[in-house]
Amino acid sequence: MADVTHLRAAGVSLVLDHRGGTLPRVLHWGADLGPVDLDSLALATAPQPVGYSADGPVEVAVLPEQSAGWLGTPGLVGNRAGRAFSTAFRVVEVDGTTYRAVDEAAGLELRLEVELTDSGLVRQRASVTNTGDSDFAVDALSVTLPVPAEAVEILDFTGRWTRERSPQRTRFTQGLRVRENRTGRTGFDSAYLMAAGTEGFGNRSGEIWAVHTAWSGNHRTFAERTRHAVSLLGSGELLLSGEVVLAPGETYRSPWQFGSYGVGLDAVSARFHEWMRARPNHPRSPRPVVVNTWEAVYFDHDLTRLKALADKAAEVGAERFVLDDGWFGSRRDDSSGLGDWYVSDEVWPDGLGPLIDHVTARGMQFGLWVEPEMVNENSDLARAHPDWIMSPGDRLPRKARHQQVLDLANPEAFKYVLERLDDLLTTYDIAYLKWDHNRDLVEAGHQGKPGVHGQTVALYRLLDELRTRHPSVEIESCSSGGGRVDLEVLQRTDRVWASDCIDALERQSIQRWTNVLVPLELIGSHIGADTSHTTHRRHPVDFRAGTALFGHFGIEWDLMAAGPEELERLTAWVALYKELRGLLHTGTSVHGDHPDPAVSVHGVVAADRTDAVFAVVSTATSEVYPTGAVRLPGLDPDRSYHVRPLPPGDVPDGNPHHWGVKLPWWEKGVELTGRALTSTGVQSPVLYPERLILLRATAI
Repeated sequence: MADVTHLRAAGVSLVLDHRGGTLPRVLHWGADLGPVDLDSLALATAPQPVGYSADGPVEVAVLPEQSAGWLGTPGLVGNRAGRAFSTAFRVVEVDGTTYRAVDEAAGLELRLEVELTDSGLVRQRASVTNTGDSDFAVDALSVTLPVPAEAVEILDFTGRWTRERSPQRTRFTQGLRVRENRTGRTGFDSAYLMAAGTEGFGNRSGEIWAVHTAWSGNHRTFAERTRHAVSLLGSGELLLSGEVVLAPGETYRSPWQFGSYGVGLDAVSARFHEWMRARPNHPRSPRPVVVNTWEAVYFDHDLTRLKALADKAAEVGAERFVLDDGWFGSRRDDSSGLGDWYVSDEVWPDGLGPLIDHVTARGMQFGLWVEPEMVNENSDLARAHPDWIMSPGDRLPRKARHQQVLDLANPEAFKYVLERLDDLLTTYDIAYLKWDHNRDLVEAGHQGKPGVHGQTVALYRLLDELRTRHPSVEIESCSSGGGRVDLEVLQRTDRVWASDCIDALERQSIQRWTNVLVPLELIGSHIGADTSHTTHRRHPVDFRAGTALFGHFGIEWDLMAAGPEELERLTAWVALYKELRGLLHTGTSVHGDHPDPAVSVHGVVAADRTDAVFAVVSTATSEVYPTGAVRLPGLDPDRSYHVRPLPPGDVPDGNPHHWGVKLPWWEKGVELTGRALTSTGVQSPVLYPERLILLRATAI
């Protein structure tokens, strides 16, 4: 293999240089360079050898080292009883783009895996092995990707319960911007995606370089700009003090880091979505319409009531019925019973069979809520095995939601949870698990030592084993809503619950930014009651349903309390979802850059660009009245399309007189080229705040 390697895929180039036996350096990551003389490229991009940290050029590898003169964040932080604190790895073997390097003085071996996927994603990780004769403590292992000076803005995310993935922008200034997550799960306040781009980059414009840390435990993502004229995006697992100590011969491996380049956020997202959809384990069957019982009955489990709810769910077109919390042990509220994974004799004297039989007889799958990683102190399990609770040593952490964390790294605790879940899935016809995780990991110790890393690895092992034993069972990653959404947990699950908030207005933002990484078919999106459980805001059924349409569609609403007109309208929306899900769940997600912050345009365009559906959403009172034209992004510029309103999303609230005077083009639609629709658009109707309409564009 040459000392300089050029990888090309899907309009992206990645050029790796390991001349001189040093760790690989990225000479270019971005737009496809086409055929290029690699020696000339290396010469043209070589840094000028000026500065004071070391004589000669300071060349920064994907795993930066201080021995190269780099005084920024090092890739490997660790020591051997205070020694071997700095490394100088030399590559001794190259297999494709996998590099094996050694530092004999430090007694360490490094393995770097770097690849460019067919969708143009960079994927890389590092593994360090202790080849010495004493323990080596690993404090951090991070990999990086360089970004050019043109990347002057940073977009990442913050959030909290019911307000997940809230975007925030900052300047990419000199120094270090670090986003650390210490919650023991992906976290509401994780960076999620850290994107660096050109001035004012948007959904459809501006060059963007973005990274995601694929890890469901503590992690660290950072952007760094130094006086060496180097800008980096880096990430790795955030290790607690003393958490990883390698005995001789042991290996620690970092999470995968994903890097996506594109012009506009939609292009960055499309690479992630295409890669996920190409996985052999990606859900292929149509995503069924879900009815979840939580906001309908909460803990009030009554067979007669639940059968009636299932009947109503089947009538509106539901295909999966999920029984939520409250079916096991003493679990009549959230203060007890968690961990006792036995069907409650008190509530279900004949077991879950009668309900499951009723649900499946109506053509629906049955799903069940579980929270296997947690335990109430008031439970039979905690009383019998207090040593199975994660703790810093001789005391328990403070409770959260009456819960503690079950130590899955304890082999006996792991065995118990696996056996109980396996028994449930073997005994009953269960097609789906809603897998919850409702508290942060505070003082999470394994036998008194820091245990978040071990807990995360054990979770993956538990999910893998259950999938092996029950390959047809689908699993949802729920964590107090959207607290565990990342690409590593999604290697083992089939969808994520985006948020416990299903207020349609809040969900417009939550789902949009969840979709920046995750394709729509993996994002749980439900219609709630007319008054939101979490915000008490009221919305008509059309706004709720039109919002839930763009995701894995479901219903979380006491349908027994819904009126005939609401049920009729809901049935129409369920039918539309079934009609469109083949498009929504295979097409390209697109988002317009509309100048009015009160108006947003988003949609899905078929892979061959012959069909598309768009939502025009009014989220607030607009300063512009009447509303101007809206552009429809992502269409083939050289094709002609018939654009028309799409029932039942053609009129808000089902009221054809809602706006007064109809638009001239509304009745029969309009035919325009994709270029005109993208550049000029169509006149949008005036909408009240918190309303939407749907448009369908079909190639002629």
